[in-house]
Amino acid sequence: MISAYSLTKFYGDRCAVNGIDFEIADGEIVGFLGLNGAGKTTTLKILACLLLPSAGSVKVNDIDVTETPHEVRKLVGFLPESPPLYNEMTTAGFLLFAAQLRGMSKDKAADRLDEVLELTDLTGVRDQVIGTLSHGYRQRVGIAQAIVHDPAVLILDEPIKGLDPVQIVEIREMIRGLKGRHTILLSSHILPEISQTVDRILMIKDGEIVAQGTEEELTAKLASGVRLSITFRGDDKELRAALTKLDHVQRVEAARQSTTDGTQLTLIADDDIRAEVAKTIVEGGFDLLHLSHAEQELEQAFVRLTGGRRGAVAAGAAVTEADDDDPADTPAKAEPAEANADDDDAAEAKDKKEESP
Repeated sequence: MISAYSLTKFYGDRCAVNGIDFEIADGEIVGFLGLNGAGKTTTLKILACLLLPSAGSVKVNDIDVTETPHEVRKLVGFLPESPPLYNEMTTAGFLLFAAQLRGMSKDKAADRLDEVLELTDLTGVRDQVIGTLSHGYRQRVGIAQAIVHDPAVLILDEPIKGLDPVQIVEIREMIRGLKGRHTILLSSHILPEISQTVDRILMIKDGEIVAQGTEEELTAKLASGVRLSITFRGDDKELRAALTKLDHVQRVEAARQSTTDGTQLTLIADDDIRAEVAKTIVEGGFDLLHLSHAEQELEQAFVRLTGGRRGAVAAGAAVTEADDDDPADTPAKAEPAEANADDDDAAEAKDKKEESP
């Protein structure tokens, strides 16, 4: 288990992490979600024993990161946002080197190598020089070096940054495939991608956790009810009447007829009642073609929590006309979405410079 209580980190006078609390159970995949500069990287670096907290406590398997960091490092594998790879080495050579740096003998490292190459789908490039690999394969090598010593905890900072859509899907599937072998923490500022990868989300803004839970829990808590998208064949008035009678249903919005995909309804409820909705549709003799959470409902909640329209653009979320009316969307001066991309690292470097003699 990983636990953090009142975790705080200052860079000079700037508070990057402000007294956050969280617990992560063994085997979970948890995502730290927030805009650039929110404090995600600082939090992960503290967990990886690369930074010391200014206050509070962090424990990995009941081992305090400040008291015995060398013991915690044995339990943690870390992929920084920019993996520190040696371009002149082969994939296999680099992973053997990384394993020995973590205290593994040559024999144990060699035994572990084939398994790691298979887990990360790198067997086909084991003898290829890293400098000749594509960005997607370099990211795989970065993940491989993080798991080569079979750590209990795997920490991935922006693992899909800079990848194309195909590579994103491949890396996402690979991370999900590691579930059960490791407790996994990853960070991202892209909501749609992180929600498809993790079991639970911690939303961070200005160094504070503003919300946490599963996608369904966050949607129910932050959005205006759970919105379900339904596509079916049959009489829409009859089905709307039946669905309205279900417990926790707020309303069923008017149908929109589609000649190719049947009839579409949107149901708004207090809780996630997909099972009850599916049962009602099927038992009522209707053909159920599609049932899922309506798109963008959690995105809109994320937009509200992280700064309106500007937050939406930076997070890759869709912006509706309603968002245009948010007073918070009119900043004093416009800033690029990536302007704060390296805020944590820049502050860290400044902090170290000020502390040096």
